[in-house]
Parts: sequence; structure tokens; C-alpha cells
Amino acid sequence: MFGNVIWAALAVMTSAALMTSAASAAEPAPEPAPSSKSSPAATPRVDVYPPEILLDSDRDYQGFIAVMSRPDGVTVDVTEEAEWTLSNPKLVTLDGTTLRPAADGETELVCNYGGSEVRIPVKVTNAGAHPPISFTKDIMPVLTRSGCNTGSCHGAARGKDGFNLSLFGFDPAGDYQRITREIGFRRVNLARPDQSLLLLKSIGAVPHTGGKRFEVDSPYYKAMLEWLEAGVPQDAADKMPPAVESVAIYPPQAVIEGEGSTQRFLAVARYADGTTRDVTNLAAFSTNNASTAAIDQEGRVVAGVRGEAFVMARFDTHTVGSQVLALPKDLQYTPPEISGNYIDQLVGKKLQQLRILPSDLCTDEEFLRRVTIDITGLLPTEEEYRQFVNDPAPNKRAELIDRLLERKEFSEIWAMKFAQLLMIKSSNVVSYKSAFLYNQWLTDQFAREVPFDQTVRDLLSSTGGTFTNPATNFYELERDTLKTAENVAQVFGGIRTQCAQCHNHPFDRWTMDDYYGFAAFFSQIGRKQGEDYREKIVYNRGGGEVRHPVGNAVMAPKFLGGEAPDTRGKDRREVLATWLTSPDNPYFGTSIANRVWAHFMGSGLVEPVDDIRVSNPASNPELFETLGAKLAEYDFDFKRLVRDICNSHAYQRSVTPNDSNRSDTRNYAYATVRRIPAENLLDCLSQVTATKDKFRGLPLGARAVQIADGSTSTYFLTAFGRAPRNTVCECEASTDPSLSQALHLLNGPSVHNKILQGGVVKSLLDEKKTPAEVIETLFIRVLGRTPTADEQTKLQEQVAAAANPQQGLEDVFWALLNSREFVFNH
Repeated sequence: MFGNVIWAALAVMTSAALMTSAASAAEPAPEPAPSSKSSPAATPRVDVYPPEILLDSDRDYQGFIAVMSRPDGVTVDVTEEAEWTLSNPKLVTLDGTTLRPAADGETELVCNYGGSEVRIPVKVTNAGAHPPISFTKDIMPVLTRSGCNTGSCHGAARGKDGFNLSLFGFDPAGDYQRITREIGFRRVNLARPDQSLLLLKSIGAVPHTGGKRFEVDSPYYKAMLEWLEAGVPQDAADKMPPAVESVAIYPPQAVIEGEGSTQRFLAVARYADGTTRDVTNLAAFSTNNASTAAIDQEGRVVAGVRGEAFVMARFDTHTVGSQVLALPKDLQYTPPEISGNYIDQLVGKKLQQLRILPSDLCTDEEFLRRVTIDITGLLPTEEEYRQFVNDPAPNKRAELIDRLLERKEFSEIWAMKFAQLLMIKSSNVVSYKSAFLYNQWLTDQFAREVPFDQTVRDLLSSTGGTFTNPATNFYELERDTLKTAENVAQVFGGIRTQCAQCHNHPFDRWTMDDYYGFAAFFSQIGRKQGEDYREKIVYNRGGGEVRHPVGNAVMAPKFLGGEAPDTRGKDRREVLATWLTSPDNPYFGTSIANRVWAHFMGSGLVEPVDDIRVSNPASNPELFETLGAKLAEYDFDFKRLVRDICNSHAYQRSVTPNDSNRSDTRNYAYATVRRIPAENLLDCLSQVTATKDKFRGLPLGARAVQIADGSTSTYFLTAFGRAPRNTVCECEASTDPSLSQALHLLNGPSVHNKILQGGVVKSLLDEKKTPAEVIETLFIRVLGRTPTADEQTKLQEQVAAAANPQQGLEDVFWALLNSREFVFNH
């Protein structure tokens, strides 16, 4: 049927908005020591890092750097140009840009540059002490820094060339045993320490698959040799060296101008006994964008092409990072005035740092369609369209947002999104009735505007029957203790702990102790059969422990990144739920707010939204933290946060980039073109064609977003990326376009049959509308805009050439539904 004018109609679909699109927590570092002189017009601002220096024992030393900040925000490493002196040179020796202890006492390191003077306190203790070499504190870091225990070397599951080490050193006791007790005297030769195979291979004196790892004159060789000469001492169990409590990287941010410009970075560890240590030559440095900011293993960053990067330092079990912005030399830029709410202030601040100009605001037509889809999952009706575009009120956008937030569709969208994350679906274990009741409970929570923190507390601490208390199905859908703990961390904290199950996380702070300590909160969940064979009873059985696979020790319940609470006589899940949803929890609020932000902006501040880690930082850390704090301030009321986002200029920008922001994809300088999610797209298609769908367990005319059971689907929903709900990963719901989607719209029954069944064109003609009026109505229904004069003229010509007006107009309708402008939200 739809053949005569199809391609002609498609050809005139300009899709202008789409055509013009470009395609497109680490340990907090202490504040730097600021300049002590304050006349910005005459003297530059200079910061010296670290802001304090503690030297303990004659082994200790500390490097330092000076960073000058220009008025335009650019930072310059002036360490070599600055003049350095000591208030009391008898206490400390100055060796280039390194301090070494000479005598106990307190003094100051003085930096003078361009008229600015900065004084750094220096404290020396135990200057005459020479502590013995430690395997855990001194040798393990050398093995890690040299790459010996990485996954591609001896840290692999089966080791390398017959020698196995724990990955990134998570098992020092086991590593000591393998180094000193395997292969007799060959690996460790106490008679001739310098002939130990461990040392000879590291310096390339004998063949080594991994090649030379360090030089003979390096501090790594000297530390290894000293340990061998001392008889390879093992740290006594009752005299273990203090643990590393935190690591800081300096400077915390750098804005470098001009390709080839450099900035030196320092890494400083703080131990449990209060001492610090310069670990710059022991940390492993890396970058997430080498083309913008490459970093070598000495901590030296070289600026590349314009952009932003995150450089990281990993030492012990800690990974910390610093943001680096690279700008072209002498870039001409006039910063625009920043207006709007707190979101716009923080987005604008980042854009100014990058010297990027934001795009203009979108039109009223674009805004109406965009915000209606995002908040309700539906398209604006013709009546809503005409009312909004003809409304002269200056605050009509804010009023529209308020009206949309009061519609029930808002709660249904968010219930669906979290139903995906909670894997609500029937199976051989969970009956359809249980899945349906679980979904109804979740939808009711959003409909009644129950604060989300309360919903999560009720969910995690739920007890009772899966029919009488549907929230208990959370523990039926996943029965494995370890997987349950992983899911809770990922869904409600955005943290993927899976790596720490077998070894310490290589790119985040989580250790095996953290993993199994967190899993212990879920080790006492009991399950029994209910009276109805389809119902299960979930309860706290008060017994059951989790054991650490290394050593088989029973793990006490411990919060991620926090303390081990007293859970005696308590339901461990209740203790966890209270901590998790606390406003002081650094993960819950920011994670949930990031998911909300991603829904409306097309990408999260941390992307993927459920992979929040040090090595995957937020594109705008300040905004990331602020959104989480705001959500907590709003008592976890989604609507208030959504209102802030939708009222921001950042959300309301056009999808058309300008020359300055065309290559930017992370800082919201222009709006992102987004494929409408599967369920919403089917609902929009049914809405504009005036047809009804039938899904299992729901009445005729129910929307796809209301489907309770994840096992229920259609070819359309599957083709367009509906989440199968097999895992808690946000990535399961895909909005990536594909050939099968295009072919289904072009040749499949969905569009064709719905146009015939709905009879929209016939109804419009029965109202005595002219072809031009029908075309305008169809444009408004499908695309949320009126046709251009050129589109109207060409389409009328095609309709006139058809066998009859109805067929020609149905062809136009079909072409509109197959346009990119319909399938995408822009």
C-alpha cells in the first residue's frame, strides 16, 4: 500500500535538528599552601605541594613542586624557576627538589616566585634512626611498581614461567612464601645475594621473558639487594608495618596550555601511625586519555591535543587521580556570562575552564517534545502543542515541567527503570504472581512519592512472604550471597565490586577484605516454603558467615569504605540499609542522582552510571557531588531534582553544536540526540496512531512501560533494546540504533498495521480537513512541529499524485514514523 510516495516523502523529511548534530572518589587531597602575599595585580598566585612535609627516619625523603595559577585559570609548573630556601638548613638538606632529614625539629621550606612567597611547614622526627628493610612496606611496592605482579606477568592466575605472585600484591604472606621457599637457592641466594635469580632477571643480567625491569643504580635494585643481604626477613605478625590509610596526588588539578607543556605530579602516602612517605617513584601512574595528557612513570605529564584527562597514581590498595585540562596556546576566548540555576553555574564554570562556548537554547517546539518524552514517555498532543507554543508567558517552560511531573506516567517510567535494575521477571523460581506483585509494589512506591531512601530501606530489610510483602522478592530473584552483595553495591552505590572477589581491585580502592566484609551483611538470609507452593518466606535466620578465600577467616560485616558495625542480635540487612541510605553515605545519593541526570541528559556525569570508581571519574566532579547533596537535601524526592534539571539551561540547549564545542561530548555544551527507549517508543507509536496494545496480565490499551514481568516482550521491544533483566547492569537496556530496527519499521507489521487500525488519517479527513491541514496535524502528532513551507509544498504534490488523498496522506504518515526525527529525542 505505502509505495507510491514513500521515498519522495522521506526525501523531504529534513530532520534539521538531527542533521546538524555533531553525532555526537579518591582520598581528598589537603588544601595546598597558598601564597602568603596577596596583591593579585602585582604578584601571581603560587601553590606548593605537598602542603606539609613530615620526615621520619634517615630513609625518608620528600619531593615538592610549585604551581603558578594565572588569572585565566591556566596553571604552570614553576618548580625549577622558583627560589627555594630553608628557615633552618641544619634540620633538612635540600637536594634539588627533594628534602632529606638531618636532625629532629621543625622548620619551613620557603618558595619565592615572581614576588610571591609560600612557606611550607617541615617536621623531622627520628632523623638518626635507620629502620630495617620491610618486605611488606619496601619490597612489595617495588614488585608492584616494576610490573612483576600484573595480570600479564607473574600476577596471572597461573603465573608466568613457573613463578606466581598475587595480583597487584593482595597476598603478601603468600608472595613471601613463593619468593623465598620455591626453587631453593636459585630464586634467593643468601650466600651471594647479588646472584639471586630474583635480582638478576630484574636487571636483565640473565634471560627474562618480562625483560629488564630496573637498573642497577636504581632505588629498586638497592632496596631488593638490601633485603636479600639482610637474609630476606619476613615481617613478624605482631610487628607488621603500619597500613597505608590514604594516598594523595598533587596537584589536584592542572590546566596546561600548549602542546608539549609539562606538569610534574607527586604521590604521597599517609600511614596509620601518622607518618607520610613520598611514593612518587613507587606508585604506578596512568592516564585515561594519553592523547591529551600522557604521563610517564616518574609522574611527568606532557600536554597533547585539546581536551581533558584524568591521571592516576596507584599505590598499595589505593588509586587516586587528578584532572588535567589541556588547552591550545593563546586560544582566543571571551567567557560568556553564566546565568541559570546551580546546575548552570557548575556546568558553565567547567565550560569556561575548557574555553568552550555553549550552544543556544532550543526552540519552544523542541523543548515541548523533548521534556514530554523524558518526563512522561509520551509525545505532546496537538492540543498541548498549540497551547504551549501560543502561550506568551515567560515562565511557561517551568509551568509545563510542573504539569508533566504531576502525571502518573512519570512514576511509571521510574518504576520501569528500577524494575529493570532489580531484575523483576518470572522464572522457575519466581512465579508470575510474585513478579507482578513485586512490580506493583515498586510502582506504588513511586506513585505515592515515598522517599526513595525509605523505599530502599524497606526493600533491603524486607521480611515475610513474597505475596504478602512483595519487596522480599528481591532476595528470591538472586539467592547467591556474593551476587546479592554485588547487586546492592552496583544498583544503589554505582560500584562494581566484582573484581575484588578474587583479588584487590586494580583500578579502585576495593580489596578482597572489603568484598567479603560487605557480603557478610547478606549471609544470614533464610528462606522457606509458604502455604501457597508459589510463595516463599524470607527471614533473618540469625546464623551464617562469609569466609575469606585467602586464609579462610570469618569476615565480620563491614561497610564499603567504612567501619565494621556492631550487628550482634540485629538483622544485618537493617544495619546495612540504614547506613546505605544515610545522607552522609558518599555513594548512595550521588549514584542515584547520576542515574537521574543520565536519563535527562543522555549520559551520566560518571558514565557508565553504575561504574563509579577512581579511575572512571565524573566529567564534572563538583556538579556530581552537588546533585547527590541536593537529592539528600530534598529527602530523596525525585521530582524536585528532575525539576532542577529540566529548568536548567544545560537541559534546554539546542542539539546544534558550534565551532568551539563541536568535538566536546562530556560537558553538556549542547543537547544530545538520543534514541527513544524501546518501551517509550512503542507507547509513542501507539499514541500517534491511536491504537492499543495487549500485554500479558494487563488490559487492552495498557502501555509497554507498565509491563510487570521482564519475561514478557514483543518482537518490537526486543528489537529496540528492551532490557532482558538478566543482570543489574544499566547497559542491558540499549538505545543503540541497528539495521534490524530500521528494517522492522520499514517492512514490519508494526507501523503498517497501526496506521490502518488506528484510522487517524481517515478521521482527519472525515473532519473535513484539507490535505494541507492533515499534513500539519500529522507533523505535530509525530514530530512535535509544523512542516516547513518546502515540506508542505512537496508533500502536497505527492498526495495529489496518489490514487486518492487518503492513500497519499497515509504514505506521508508512514514516512514520518520512519524518519529519524520520530525515533530520536532531540
